[in-house]
Amino acid sequence: MTSKKRHPENVRLRRRYQTYLREAKRLSERTVNVNLAAIERFEASTGYKPFKQFHIQQAVAFKDRLRAEKSEKSGQPLSAATMNQICQALRTFAQWLSEQPGYRRAVRYSDADYFNLSNAEQAQARSHDAKPSPTLDQIRYVLTNMPSETDIQLRDRAVIAFLALTGIRVGALITLKMGHVNLHDGCVYQDGRQVDTKFRKTSATSFFPIGEDITKIFEDYVNHMRNDRLFGPDDPLFSKVNVVLGESLAFQAADLSRAPWKATAPVGKLVRDSFLKLGLPKFGPHSFRKTLARLGTEICSTPEEMKAWSQNLSHEHVMTTFNSYGNVLPERQAHLLKVIGEKRTIALD
Repeated sequence: MTSKKRHPENVRLRRRYQTYLREAKRLSERTVNVNLAAIERFEASTGYKPFKQFHIQQAVAFKDRLRAEKSEKSGQPLSAATMNQICQALRTFAQWLSEQPGYRRAVRYSDADYFNLSNAEQAQARSHDAKPSPTLDQIRYVLTNMPSETDIQLRDRAVIAFLALTGIRVGALITLKMGHVNLHDGCVYQDGRQVDTKFRKTSATSFFPIGEDITKIFEDYVNHMRNDRLFGPDDPLFSKVNVVLGESLAFQAADLSRAPWKATAPVGKLVRDSFLKLGLPKFGPHSFRKTLARLGTEICSTPEEMKAWSQNLSHEHVMTTFNSYGNVLPERQAHLLKVIGEKRTIALD
């Protein structure tokens, strides 16, 4: 779809809305782009009619098109979560549009509600699938079987250990520097001015208490890079590989450079491949956050402990940890109900 198809008035309005989202709502560039993509999708469905010609039937027809649409990647129908994200972006846009000069008669505030999906679809969108995450035993199995002879192998192993110790997001991981790590206190300082944290929030993350063996793998790597490779505070915590032209005139990995990773994709591939090579599911980096959240719900015995655990995952609200990451797996759910039943039987006896 080219910009030539778009109505000039719509283009100007989209730019104003983009500024509103970025400056007034302070949304990240990625979130702004998601919202603009939803508007583009809706414009295409109307044949790029001016927004002043908006009618509620356009919203109804758009939802029907979404329900019939299939994902280009999987070939499957769009998930309820995806449809809901698109429709909620359009609902917010329609509400904003209804307050803009020249559009108040064309779009009423209540018209935005026609972008709502059915109650059943919204409930499905809100439900969080019990997506698999690695157990600590699986993580230890991978770490034990990963080679650790070269600097590159040490780095790869340390990445897995570090994800398990911190649950850090990959964007932050690739922008951390050696100076952000404090081995003495067992923590990493995520400086929002230098580290690509969510919402550029600054936080201190302590290593989760998951075992000295995993902690030692990461500590040995950091000490090696600092003492043997002479990496300083401003060097990246995890650097990319130097690629050289080999004897067979093919490019090959040589050693670690002092340049950071520029994208998160290599980290995702590193993690998934490490598990797949050992016959385990292809867990991604983000799944480690689920591992830690579920562990917290199992071992934290007071609300204060759970709050501290949640904050260490950089969650402002403990319910974020419960709702987004702390779902009880079906097998664990069945086990807990059985235990509860046994306790109740003993109490009644």
